[in-house]
Amino acid sequence: MQVWKFGGTSVGKPERMKSIRDLVTANETRKIVVLSALSGSTNALLAMGESLMKGEKAEANKQIDELKAHYDQFLTELFSTENGLTEGKAIVEKEFGFIRSLADLKIYTQKHDKQMVAEGELLSTQIFTAYMKEQGGSVVLLPALEFMSIDADNEPELAKIEEKLTGLLATQTDKQILVTQGFICRNPRGEVDNLKRGGSDYTASLIGGAITAEEIQIWTDIDGMHNNDPRIVSRTFPVRELLFEEAAELAYFGAKILHPSTITPAKMRGVPVRLKNTMAPDAPGTVIKSSISGGAEIKAIAAKDNITAIYVHSTRMLNAYGFLRKVFDVFEKFKTPVDMITTSEVSVAVTIDNPENLDKITEELSQFADMEEHDRNQSIICIVGNFLADKPGIAIRILEAVKGIPIRMISYGASEHNISLLVDSAHKNEALEALNEGLFEFN
Repeated sequence: MQVWKFGGTSVGKPERMKSIRDLVTANETRKIVVLSALSGSTNALLAMGESLMKGEKAEANKQIDELKAHYDQFLTELFSTENGLTEGKAIVEKEFGFIRSLADLKIYTQKHDKQMVAEGELLSTQIFTAYMKEQGGSVVLLPALEFMSIDADNEPELAKIEEKLTGLLATQTDKQILVTQGFICRNPRGEVDNLKRGGSDYTASLIGGAITAEEIQIWTDIDGMHNNDPRIVSRTFPVRELLFEEAAELAYFGAKILHPSTITPAKMRGVPVRLKNTMAPDAPGTVIKSSISGGAEIKAIAAKDNITAIYVHSTRMLNAYGFLRKVFDVFEKFKTPVDMITTSEVSVAVTIDNPENLDKITEELSQFADMEEHDRNQSIICIVGNFLADKPGIAIRILEAVKGIPIRMISYGASEHNISLLVDSAHKNEALEALNEGLFEFN
């Protein structure tokens, strides 16, 4: 069995939903099909929730009417029979009835907001399943809320997911296509929750790992993972093979095609992940797996924005111990991950991508260290490849490519697959272009 995930742009128009049906039925391989909400739906639902949080019910109801009109038009273009259209309309009326009931609440809370945003996936999967049935497909809806769950730390409960999903699949052995929702889940209180934005990729990987799938396919609107950001640099090309470790680094440091959490469950079970393009289904895309043979030393580049650099200097004399522990205890206290770190005898520099608790962190660090002014609006540029310690010259090639660009920090040696540079975001595009031309060969 394979797991195929389609994002919002892949299901955003009726003709694209029809093409997905053609793709998943093109061969007889059983598939679990994970769908995101129709493109634009999640943002619209979040906007409704924001209006309700502010007490602006009239505005929220206007937004609901506008989104429902979009779905009504979508149905008329998708279904080709009266029975199919009737089924589609029943789904939309039911779900928008629930959305309106949320808007009518006297007090609208975060719990209700999560129920609201879940409606995007609930609508897309029910509509697609109804369309598949209209076209005579062997299909069944597999509700994610019956098996996908997170713990008190918002981490997926892998053992429970596997147990529940295995049980559900045992009751549907006669179905060829099993459709389920990405993104949504239940929390320890049994309430509707989610895996955060981009979590549909994570859903697909969790499912693929739980059933040890033959392959996980992530379908988007781009031909696989590119060697650089095609929105910024003038020339890019698809990378056909990546190691799990390489793909994880690229996803974490800004490659938009893949959610950062996706790789972990697939890697745990050794399930290959293939990135495909719904607009060009015959293109090979990118396959991510445990081992590959050959290939370039430097594979790809990604960039992560909105980084803050924090500089901490010890007030104690040289050779004092315990300083780093105290520094990282502060970041742990405020649950703020560190991306990069460099150290000297008396100083440490770190970067964070979440400044929510920056003032509190600074205040606590100031109790035992001297603080410089933070560098905000920074970008981490991550160069990924196979950087074994006995391979000479890689760092020189990278630094030579960006010799005209100020570099704030360098991280090299902690990983065999990642060299990271910190630059002011004003220089990011220039650095990406320079690295692209300096590190890759183009025909």
